[in-house]
Amino acid sequence: MTPPGPHAGTADDAQLAALGYTGQFHRSMGLWANMALGFTYLSPLVGVYSLFAYSLSIGGPPSIWWIVIVGVGQFLVSLVFGEVVSQYPLAGGIYPWTRRLWNRRYAWIVSWVYIWAIIVTVTAVAEFGGGFVAALFGITATPGVALATAVGLLVLAFVINYSGTRALARIAKIGLAAELVGVIALGLFLLLFRREQSFSVFFDTLGAGGGDGYLGTFLAASLSGLFLFYGFEACGDVAEEVADPTRRIPRAMMLTILVGGVSGLMSYAGYVLAAPDAQLQAIMAGEDVDPIPAILVSALGTAGSKVFLVVAVTAFVSCVLSLQAAGSRLLYAFARDRMLPASGWLSHVSERHAVPTNALLVVCVVPALICLFVFWQPDSLARVTAFAVLGIYIAFQAVVLAALRQRLRGWRPAGLWNLGSAGLVVNVLALAYGVFAIVLLLKPAPGTETFLDRWIVAIGLAIVAGTGLLYLVLARPDRHSAHVPEGDAREVAAQLQQIRRDAGVPVSEEIR
Repeated sequence: MTPPGPHAGTADDAQLAALGYTGQFHRSMGLWANMALGFTYLSPLVGVYSLFAYSLSIGGPPSIWWIVIVGVGQFLVSLVFGEVVSQYPLAGGIYPWTRRLWNRRYAWIVSWVYIWAIIVTVTAVAEFGGGFVAALFGITATPGVALATAVGLLVLAFVINYSGTRALARIAKIGLAAELVGVIALGLFLLLFRREQSFSVFFDTLGAGGGDGYLGTFLAASLSGLFLFYGFEACGDVAEEVADPTRRIPRAMMLTILVGGVSGLMSYAGYVLAAPDAQLQAIMAGEDVDPIPAILVSALGTAGSKVFLVVAVTAFVSCVLSLQAAGSRLLYAFARDRMLPASGWLSHVSERHAVPTNALLVVCVVPALICLFVFWQPDSLARVTAFAVLGIYIAFQAVVLAALRQRLRGWRPAGLWNLGSAGLVVNVLALAYGVFAIVLLLKPAPGTETFLDRWIVAIGLAIVAGTGLLYLVLARPDRHSAHVPEGDAREVAAQLQQIRRDAGVPVSEEIR
């Protein structure tokens, strides 16, 4: 990796000024801390654990190949994001990207859906993490305990985030190490020393799909990959806190996908190969809905499984931390452009800690309130969170679509990291993949009977998007930011190229 030059900080500030902003954050985050933030948000440990039994019961062991398929697709998306963030290294990621690639109204509705998807995801991760905390301390996971531990995780993450970017980077690195131990090291151990199945099992449906053909069943099992590969965009959410962001953030995004994909693949494979025949059949039949603890106790013993729980809790804390950081920077960016009620309050940045304190508070308190609702309505968590992944994928593709629109109008990305002539092909492939993924996420889950259960994902998205559109039409929040640039990708590209020429940067060094 090319280290930043001696004038990197000056160049970063100059590019930020060229985009119309002055820096309020400390650029204390490097490549690995930035990658750790995205990786702990993506969290293969959390993703694999959450969907292991579900995907196996639907599609059998071949479900693992969705990790490869989705990993390739999301890597294409990360390449497009890399070009965009290299030209627009602005806090908030999705919001400023869509605004500068299209316009402020497009950015408003996309970001509205995205911020609610993040808030709900924070809630879900805190709720799932509460079960690990209870198991670690040998406490029965009653609804009251689940509420207390979930809120405790939210508050702990808030305190760490409030401490500043350095604390965020430090804990993200610890979370990265915990994830790698809990995912790659454990996966290797299970593969090498506790294998009960042959590798051919990943090509054996074990009866999944019955006599109706396997293609539809395999497509239904796509959640094993789709739920795993998002979070890399968080690398761009903190762009104004990263030194040399135009080069480092694209690399951090790609590393997040690559390391996350390998980690998830090894973890999933390890659990399948370590499962005895009887347990594998029980998972396939839907009789064992939480098989990983039994696999771990069998493979590691009681003491070893406790060590894994410590690693898992660390991973959940890091995941909530990263989600809060990403969500707060989006709210801050939204409010900085006067696009929200109470924008002055939400855009406040602590002079001491250089973090958006009030936006952080919102991304802690609102998930806590949703946790309280889940306490009173325990069955509502799945329905409340159903649209979250779809909302995030739609927000991703809104960026990809806007980038393609600008390319077709003559935009040539001018960040220090870009794809050159391959950019258009990659952009088209990323959009095609994204549309395919969204269709899969909209498909009714197998075995659902009621209309609500079949279409809960689409209904959840419609409610969130509908309320956002209604507010946009009635309140016209976009009018308050008419002074902020929008749809200026081609103009900014030309401006950045001229700035570099004036600074004596050789053309050969502009594209890396």
